[in-house]
Amino acid sequence: MIALGANLPSAAGGPADTLRAALADLPRHSLALRDVSRFYATPCFPEGAGPDYVNACALLDGPDDPEKVLAALHAIEAEHGRARLQRWGSRSLDLDLLAMGDTVLPDATSQAEWRSLPLREQGRRSPERLILPHPRIQDRAFVLVPLCDIAPDWRHPLLGQSVRALCDALPEADRAAVRPL
Repeated sequence: MIALGANLPSAAGGPADTLRAALADLPRHSLALRDVSRFYATPCFPEGAGPDYVNACALLDGPDDPEKVLAALHAIEAEHGRARLQRWGSRSLDLDLLAMGDTVLPDATSQAEWRSLPLREQGRRSPERLILPHPRIQDRAFVLVPLCDIAPDWRHPLLGQSVRALCDALPEADRAAVRPL
């Protein structure tokens, strides 16, 4: 499962055009699109850090190696002008590997530590290793609302809750701010 997002234009056009182009690029990187959510307009996170986003989620088929999948996603980002200058900054394309089945990386303890980081620390630190499932998946309406379109029954392997339950647990205002395009 991946999350897609953009809030700046790229050579492909506006953010929605960039997401469509990134999805079309998947096969060149040994990734096959199985399903994709609707596209959503979402408030910029963190608030005030730039223009609002277009977000979506997708289910892919590809290599069994999460590091290879992540490298392919980063290559697609680079092809669309993504520069990693600032954590949580505006971007032409963001492709996040959310989960690969019930895989937990690097281990349950490390994953739990990253999940429990205070918001201020989240903005300052980035993990040195891939963390799966993505440690913020349960906190973000801009991920959970689109995921409900394509994988509502997927269960977080450590939290034991489905995407639908995680989404329903978010504040109504957060969910309502994620609007279909």
